[in-house]
Amino acid sequence: MIRTLAVTHKGEVLTDLPLQDIALDDYAWIWADFAMPSEEETLVLDTYFHFHPLAIEDCMHVLQRPKLDYYEDVQFFVLHSLNERTLEAEEIDLFLNKKFLVSYHHQDKPEMEEAWQMVKAEIHSRQGWSGGPMAAAYTVMDKLVDRYFPSLYLLEDELADLESQGGNESVEELMSQVFNVRGRLLKLRRTIVPMRDLMYRIVNSQHVQSNGEERVYFGDIYDHLLKLTDMIEADREMTADLRDSYISLNSNRMNSIMKTLTVITTVFMPLTLIAGIYGMNFRVMPELEWKYGYFVVLLLMLLLGIGMFGWFRRSGWFK
Repeated sequence: MIRTLAVTHKGEVLTDLPLQDIALDDYAWIWADFAMPSEEETLVLDTYFHFHPLAIEDCMHVLQRPKLDYYEDVQFFVLHSLNERTLEAEEIDLFLNKKFLVSYHHQDKPEMEEAWQMVKAEIHSRQGWSGGPMAAAYTVMDKLVDRYFPSLYLLEDELADLESQGGNESVEELMSQVFNVRGRLLKLRRTIVPMRDLMYRIVNSQHVQSNGEERVYFGDIYDHLLKLTDMIEADREMTADLRDSYISLNSNRMNSIMKTLTVITTVFMPLTLIAGIYGMNFRVMPELEWKYGYFVVLLLMLLLGIGMFGWFRRSGWFK
């Protein structure tokens, strides 16, 4: 589907005009949004706009790394939106010059709809920064980055719950949850860090068609991405701390179990020795003929076991 937003030289907004009926010179600027386009609609990138074949190829073969390329008077942006359900990156491409903004994406993105409606509202109200294709491109990028925050906040809430666990779950379950959160943080990082690097290039590039005021707005997006990056790194450190804590807790529990088994084994070793000695089948064993031998040996074994248990306790094995 291709939808259009055309702004006349008088500031009027016309929407959903057939693209083939739009002459760029007759309008101040236009925005053409290619949402889940068919192959025939994709050909319009070449037949109407005459974009560079390499840029068109990048649009058709997803998933490219976020980048900025220059083709004569057109800037080509590859951006990443975030699938909030899977935390996977999804590509959105922008073609930008002084007369138009062309957006191209293979998924139906709510961020694009929000940006579309916001640009229309700003132009109608004449309030805020509504300065043409560059302003529309900024709005798209801003909405994409704003969508990163809720997913990260949800992961931080999960981390806070894990940190405050009161022992209701086993260490294995907690470790599994920590690694799950850590994996999703890695997915977020793979989306956000390349976008941060791209935004840094946009802010500092001399080729991007923007004035000083517009660079301030792009700088604000860059600041948001820096904040997101710092939050992710802090959360990853927290998962590492939780992982180490759970590993230490598990090791302590294993040590406690091993100490208990060691005490039991050590206590029964002399008792087993005594039972083994008197279980031998030699003919001459005077104690075997003693009337009270059985009871004395049992008493000896009992006293020996109690004595060893007391010695272990005084040595601090049960603290």
